[in-house]
Amino acid sequence: MDVPFWLWPAVLGLIVGMLAVDLFAHRRAHVIGVREAALWSAAWVAVGVAFGAWVWWAHGAEPGQQYFAGYLIEKSLAVDNVFVWAVLFTYFAVPREYQHRVLFLGVLGALVLRGLFIAGGSVLVERFDWVLYLFAGFLLWTGWRMARQRDEHLDPERSRALRWFRRYVPMTDAYHGQRFLVRRDGVLLATPLLAVLVLVEVTDVVFAVDSIPAIFAVTDEPFLVFTANAFALLGLRAMYFLLADLVHRFVYLKTGLALVLVWVGVKMLLKVDLFHVPTAVSLAVITTIIGVSVAASLRATRGQGRRPVAAPPAPPFRTATAEEVAALEPLWRRRRADAPAAAGSGPSPGERR
Repeated sequence: MDVPFWLWPAVLGLIVGMLAVDLFAHRRAHVIGVREAALWSAAWVAVGVAFGAWVWWAHGAEPGQQYFAGYLIEKSLAVDNVFVWAVLFTYFAVPREYQHRVLFLGVLGALVLRGLFIAGGSVLVERFDWVLYLFAGFLLWTGWRMARQRDEHLDPERSRALRWFRRYVPMTDAYHGQRFLVRRDGVLLATPLLAVLVLVEVTDVVFAVDSIPAIFAVTDEPFLVFTANAFALLGLRAMYFLLADLVHRFVYLKTGLALVLVWVGVKMLLKVDLFHVPTAVSLAVITTIIGVSVAASLRATRGQGRRPVAAPPAPPFRTATAEEVAALEPLWRRRRADAPAAAGSGPSPGERR
């Protein structure tokens, strides 16, 4: 696929413009309902599909099929990521009106990280053919592990990233609106919202380690790898608000994702030594696996309505009172020279842990 240089900045400009539209539309904190989430999800999917149709029309059927195969893989794996976010937000009792801001910054960071991962992976694949063996073996192992642990769920309380954050970053024990940082008694403190954002980014790194090798199994064209990832990620915020209360209904999704990872791992091994599986066949297999797993899940749980993820009896964080918010100082104002010394005014142990 011959990608002209101008196409890269054009696509990046399109992505930035879409992010700006989304940010402007949600500039005020509010609870995003199912109808609004469904409309935004449909819009993001339409944009991703339209871009794939343009690739098919402008560059031919093979690149178009590779894009759609990669897009479907990334979108399917992203659903599992959405369910992890639902567990995190519920466990930490993040108010629903503040969740969009965390997800917006989380997806923005994910786009940057995926871009770096894709650039590194492209260089490795181009220079060292044996890297494909590592990718294939990793995908087979990841698929087997996912199938084996399909009934296990994330336990935020055991998160090493959270323990590290609470140990080394002074923080308050209450949410202060959409703020990530606050200043109190001259001390700069992180809010729980920043801790949740860090966990969202960490989980995306973990998912990227699975998804990037998977998409390289269907295409080694960096432009298609990046755009399939980017357009799949852009709709994640809306997808979260649409599916967060339906986690209990997708009982066979992890099994389907495990089979997809095993399939692309086998495809990559065949590509290295034996023969190239046609992209159309690969796209059909991936579509069938995901479609069957979703249909079987919805059939097995038919009659069940929407319900949120079970919350812990005592959430680790709370919402600040109006008096606590009013007592905050300007964030970046330095203390005057004649102000009392800050010694002993740091956060209490209960606010750090």
